[in-house]
Amino acid sequence: MEKTHPEVLVTGGTSGLGLAIARGFASAGYSVTAAGLGPLPEPEPGLGFRSLDVTDAAAIGALLAGFSSLTVLVNAAGVIRRGAELEPDVFAEVVDINLIGTMRVCASARPLLRESKGAIINIASMLSYFGGGLVPGYAASKGGIAQLTKSLAIAYAADGIRVNALAPGWISTPLTKDLREDEDRSAAILSRTPMGRWGKPEDLIGPALFLASEAAGFVTGTILNVDGGYAAA
Repeated sequence: MEKTHPEVLVTGGTSGLGLAIARGFASAGYSVTAAGLGPLPEPEPGLGFRSLDVTDAAAIGALLAGFSSLTVLVNAAGVIRRGAELEPDVFAEVVDINLIGTMRVCASARPLLRESKGAIINIASMLSYFGGGLVPGYAASKGGIAQLTKSLAIAYAADGIRVNALAPGWISTPLTKDLREDEDRSAAILSRTPMGRWGKPEDLIGPALFLASEAAGFVTGTILNVDGGYAAA
């Protein structure tokens, strides 16, 4: 049967923020493919899972070749290697996945998104704005995501493709497990967060749906903070 729902691809969509966003789009009636590494979850209504390594351009091309159309691309694939990123090889690996991987997927998806006049949503971070002494690769890559988002918004505007990013604050995911278990670090984060709590992955769903919708039809090149007020404090 021919699909009638707008199609969405979420990279890094098999866990954490990406999985929450993928489920949010599926619940809103989109047909969603969530792609990532590691064990794949069981399919859910409106949501299927595929393996994808965003450092492999051929694999990205092969995955997108299976799409007849694409309305929304969410780039949520990312890693963090606290402490180890001070080593140049690990730094390069993190940047390759988080930043260059995002560019690979954007470039490969551009023809499909041009046809649909679609939207790209990248995942930035509070470390797009602030440094991280133990995570220079992650911080550099997320700073790069902010600039890549703005640059592609300009480059892709003639194609009718909007490009924006979400910058999550401190969200309860596997990537922040060590921070949440460090009482002093967690207390420092919460004391600076005006809303006084760790974010939930589901907090990203509404903002993502907005950026993908016609309600955001004149919004491009924007970094939308979803941080409980952290960056404002």
